[in-house]
Amino acid sequence: MTKLSIITINYNNIEGLKKTIASVVNQTYKEFEYIVIDGGSKDGSEEVISNYKSSIDYAVIEPDSGVYNAMNKGIYKANGSYLLFLNSGDVLYNSDVLAKVVGRLDKEYDFYYGDIVLSGSKKHKSFPSKLSFSFFYIKSLPHQATFIKRTVFDNVFYYNEDLKVNSDWELFSCAICKYNCTYEYLNFIISVMDTNGMSHDPKNQELIKKERTYCLEKHFPLYLEDYKKLFSDVPYFEINRFKMLKELENSFFSKKINSLFLKIQLRLLRNKSVKDL
Repeated sequence: MTKLSIITINYNNIEGLKKTIASVVNQTYKEFEYIVIDGGSKDGSEEVISNYKSSIDYAVIEPDSGVYNAMNKGIYKANGSYLLFLNSGDVLYNSDVLAKVVGRLDKEYDFYYGDIVLSGSKKHKSFPSKLSFSFFYIKSLPHQATFIKRTVFDNVFYYNEDLKVNSDWELFSCAICKYNCTYEYLNFIISVMDTNGMSHDPKNQELIKKERTYCLEKHFPLYLEDYKKLFSDVPYFEINRFKMLKELENSFFSKKINSLFLKIQLRLLRNKSVKDL
């Protein structure tokens, strides 16, 4: 079975598509499957795909209902043990990335993830080696730098096509925090992420919050209920609350439990200007 399947989703982003395909086909490691799913572009993307047909194992150009519908199409066609979604505009960091990653897949964890560089600011964004619900409550893993075991989609779920921007976050958070999927952090840069995508558009920030709230209430209702009970308007001064949380953080109990809301509250309190602390 093929070790890797690289899947590129595109819709009317010809310049981004050119960069993405070039970064994939120029890899020194060649033993991977390359899939391109185009949503029926009218900007010349079809010609670009045709020009690279000798390097693309499967391509389809047809209308879809959105990015996650297109990503699911790629999953259904993939034969690789691990899938990487490198959508148009995203590029692999250098020509040796896949060779470096393949050498780390021997443990067969469910997820392998690494760092990214943001295309606009050139900022290097790293991720923790230990994941927790508190991490996913605030952030997510970058799909451009996360190699997902093919069986995860069958064992957990495929991308939720009802969501517009948060379906990859829903999958990551549920797979790791709810289904206990295994993972390993790759401490090097995997890709340069295109910051012109939907998740970086200021117009989508309210939608992102709305979708995340929906997913949290759907998958983790008890966690949210605990938060309301423990950390809503309680009759404590901030100084006493901080001390209480700090004691809990250092306790044996908190070290054994995924302490989502504890960490969030401590972070919020540390950022406040409390003279008596």
